[in-house]
Amino acid sequence: MVVAAVIGVGAGLGAVVLIKSIELVTSGVEQLHSLVGGAPFWVFLTLPAGIWVAAMLTDRFGPEAAGHGVPQIIAAIRVRGGRIPMRIAPLKIAATAITIGVGGSAGREGPIAQIGAAIGSATSRRLGLSEPVARSLIAAGAAAGISATFNAPLAGLLFSLEVVLGSFSAAHLSTVVIASLAGAVVSRTLIGETLTFSVPAYPLTSAWELLLYGLLGIAAAGAAYVFLRQLAWWERTPGRFSKRTRPVIVALAVAAVGYLGPEALGTGQEFIGKLLRNEITLAWGLLLMLALAKTVTTSATFGARGSGGVLMPSLFIGATLGSALATLATPYWTISTLQVGAFALVGMAAVFAASARAPLTAVMIVFETTRDYGLVLPLMLATLIAMVLADRIHAMNVYTMVLARLGVPLKSLDATDLLDQVTVAEVISPLNLVLDPSDTTASAQAKLDHLRLHGAPVVENGRLVGILSMTDIQASDEDHDRLTVREAMTRNPMTVTADLPVSEAMHRMSALGVGRLPVMDSDHPTQLIGMFRREDAVRAYHRAVDAATHRQLTHARSSV
Repeated sequence: MVVAAVIGVGAGLGAVVLIKSIELVTSGVEQLHSLVGGAPFWVFLTLPAGIWVAAMLTDRFGPEAAGHGVPQIIAAIRVRGGRIPMRIAPLKIAATAITIGVGGSAGREGPIAQIGAAIGSATSRRLGLSEPVARSLIAAGAAAGISATFNAPLAGLLFSLEVVLGSFSAAHLSTVVIASLAGAVVSRTLIGETLTFSVPAYPLTSAWELLLYGLLGIAAAGAAYVFLRQLAWWERTPGRFSKRTRPVIVALAVAAVGYLGPEALGTGQEFIGKLLRNEITLAWGLLLMLALAKTVTTSATFGARGSGGVLMPSLFIGATLGSALATLATPYWTISTLQVGAFALVGMAAVFAASARAPLTAVMIVFETTRDYGLVLPLMLATLIAMVLADRIHAMNVYTMVLARLGVPLKSLDATDLLDQVTVAEVISPLNLVLDPSDTTASAQAKLDHLRLHGAPVVENGRLVGILSMTDIQASDEDHDRLTVREAMTRNPMTVTADLPVSEAMHRMSALGVGRLPVMDSDHPTQLIGMFRREDAVRAYHRAVDAATHRQLTHARSSV
């Protein structure tokens, strides 16, 4: 619990640094525009240049720092043993500050969550904590990041449990709660207690308005569908450009749309606030065009390999969609007086819920960022309808789409896997070969050939330092009588613990593209006890089938 509090403070400080960095870059770009005359066409130069710099930074120093941030956290938990390099934190701050500061359409919540998760991962590794504890601390860091950026500890808690972990297990609850509270305290102390969105109270003036809110839920599902399809399209297109030219070419599309509608650039937080307070009066058609423009600029920003979050853009799309519906219906609705800001508020939650499939988080973020609880029924109704329809028309959400592209296996919580019933400890083979870093690769290859192995762990002073595979040996053109194992091995390999289900171990092997994983003791995470190989997975499958068959026969006999 103390460690969780420290991680929460660290994530809160990271949130403050990111927010101030975005403000600094934004101010610098505005000053540059004023120096050259303030003409809006300068966005065609500064925006592509900034996103190119951000993309090159992440490509060179850490590809995990590109994109949304949240899918990378989930991937680290599911297939990387909770390992997120600490260098991701400063890299994510720099890439996100540049992307948003020059006008890229993205939010800051995903990056802040990833920064907090990186702090949690680094802390767990430094303390030598087990993998289950590491998962909790990573989730705690993500929760603290969301809590700090929105000044919403409950929303941070629900986001971490509902989206990052996909579980409301009590095993994670205490650490996530403490970290989320700590992140909010730091944010309020250094930034202030200002709400993300300041809005007037919006009561439900007539129960008949629920019909319109239900219609808004349907529209939100459609908007989320378009948003998800756009994200997928811009990720693939244009595929023929190289890594160096793609950010510039795609960012020009962002600049073109932003030139016509500047509101669709950046986070859009200020514009959302004006819609919620009824400070802007626009035609419903123009509001729909802004929603579509935000969909394109956000999708293209990520297609250009920019860094940022998708939560705030989805709130923008929802706010403009809700405002458009209310503006369109007002001349024909005579039962009550429609509040455009109220529909904008409900639209925010509905579109995010449909995009992320996180209804609890969506509702709580709206509650905590506005402190308006007068629209509970419309929020729940629109969010539920949007969620149900979104599941029917698009199987994946905004995060699982990225996970699928990263090769992370996606398993339904309702699915039953035979290999869930077998742990790695039950099927691993004993350690019949351990290599020393000072061995030559020639001698190592001879040992591997003799035992008919394709790889073996490398241990120094009782600590796992790498894995040497036949592929590593063959990849080197140097004299194998002189080349040492230390020089050829893969350093800091991914590991699994003995109590992990075989299904999870296989998911990691598949995602990482490897044929073996070191197995560490569950109670002593630094102690190597074996190797999990493909043949062990086959043995686990036969074991699970035999156990399932035995259970079926026993049940059949007992029912006679």
